[in-house]
Amino acid sequence: MSSRRDVVILGSTGSVGTQAVEVIRRNPQRFRVVGLAAGGGNVELLARQALELRVEVVGVARASAAQDLQLAFYAAAQAGGYSAGKHPVPRIVAGPDSATELARWPCDTVLNAMTGSIGLRPTLAALEADRTLALANKESLVAGGPLVRSARKRADQIVPVDSEHSAVAQCLRGGSVGEVRRLILTASGGPFRGRRPEDLADVSPEQALAHPTWDMGPVVTVNSATLVNKGLEVIEAHLLFDLPYDRIEVVVHPQSVVHSMVEFADGSTLAQASPPDMRLPIAAALGWPERVPGAALPCDWSQAATWEFYPLDHRAFPAVRLARAAGEAGGTAPAVFNAANEVCVEAFLGGRLPFPGIVTTVERVLGDHDVGNLNTVEDVVDTETWARVRAAELTGLDLHPPHPEGTTAP
Repeated sequence: MSSRRDVVILGSTGSVGTQAVEVIRRNPQRFRVVGLAAGGGNVELLARQALELRVEVVGVARASAAQDLQLAFYAAAQAGGYSAGKHPVPRIVAGPDSATELARWPCDTVLNAMTGSIGLRPTLAALEADRTLALANKESLVAGGPLVRSARKRADQIVPVDSEHSAVAQCLRGGSVGEVRRLILTASGGPFRGRRPEDLADVSPEQALAHPTWDMGPVVTVNSATLVNKGLEVIEAHLLFDLPYDRIEVVVHPQSVVHSMVEFADGSTLAQASPPDMRLPIAAALGWPERVPGAALPCDWSQAATWEFYPLDHRAFPAVRLARAAGEAGGTAPAVFNAANEVCVEAFLGGRLPFPGIVTTVERVLGDHDVGNLNTVEDVVDTETWARVRAAELTGLDLHPPHPEGTTAP
């Protein structure tokens, strides 16, 4: 076993971040957290994490939350019986660039579990500082793919945390990329698997939010219902594994036990299977290429089980083909796809857009866009702003002010 790794977690109070803390808490001999960053919406949890893990530095995106964090440190220390001598209060870095600063903090691995394209600057900072990047922030790749790829200092610097891409990475240990015929990403099919296109016109937000397998936030859950999430993952897979889009397929697997597969040139297919539990891909990324024993429960082979696989119905769920087209167009197109979709999901949840209108409106926004090159982070910001404004015009939605850098799920 290798020596203990120092880890910085960006987005520590969100779903992936809290599960990463759980993995690390169980494996103190393998990992040590030296820094945490969050948006500032849950300073009490952030303070408890920081004191328990004895981190060196805490970043909070909302500058006004710095004082709240100091008070939360005091309250957590009092409640937990912490001693100031044995458990010194960490340094606080506040402001919109706090996550970017922590991404450069001396450590072995940066886990980027932030939500949204605000995670792009921290992703680039971690890569430029030559940290291993455990990447759960898919917007970094989708919106800023060319920038991320050019910032890599080594081919294995990015380790995916998404269960599908983690599965592919694990399967690729059974053969080289040059031996791969296809990547097969699995999709649960969401709550509307098997529905015809005409059955989806009257879908309500409550129905779309009732995912059969995963407990996720509203945007990600709706993306799973439309299969936009799988389209985003196709773009990610292309960027992570350097395979052309025509060699990346999606199949529907309702049980969500096989997380993805790799088909090799000789006709063999390797699959990674485990019960749905994000702690496994999180642990795999933090410990890569070594495995972390006991990260999650394995399949129970003492019980009968059936695994089903179905071809994707592109008529009912056109999002994957649309994402593939955006990915093939390259440049600014994937950023437009992602940003327009976020606005359309908000419009759907607010009753301003029917369920099928999410993808059709994203397609309209893409059709109105002149694809350009991405050379800077500002290009990404400008592209996303244009896409959000155009999607808002088409849906009649009033846009909210942009979130500060570092904002994460609560």
